[in-house]
Amino acid sequence: MALVVLVTVPPERAQELARTLVSERLAGCVNVMPGLHSIYRWEGEVAEDPETLLLIKTVGEQYPALEARIKSLHPYEVPEIVALPFDRASPEFLSWLRESVEG
Repeated sequence: MALVVLVTVPPERAQELARTLVSERLAGCVNVMPGLHSIYRWEGEVAEDPETLLLIKTVGEQYPALEARIKSLHPYEVPEIVALPFDRASPEFLSWLRESVEG
């Protein structure tokens, strides 16, 4: 199963986190999407912050290690980590993704 994992991160940490996940073969690709402005509830209050969205492509077998690594590097107490499975993609992309994370 292939996954797209959504993670929001402070803008200054996005490149480092993305590069680490790809370098460690936990992700085949990470798209770094700057310019988000997030409004959310935290500790009973409404908060607002600039963020960057990471679109992480990986496979299901790598998800536990990917999640653990994100948590170890992420500065938030409760990072947003949302995994969305997909089963429709070009065979060439799926083959590349699997090769990218499995070595």
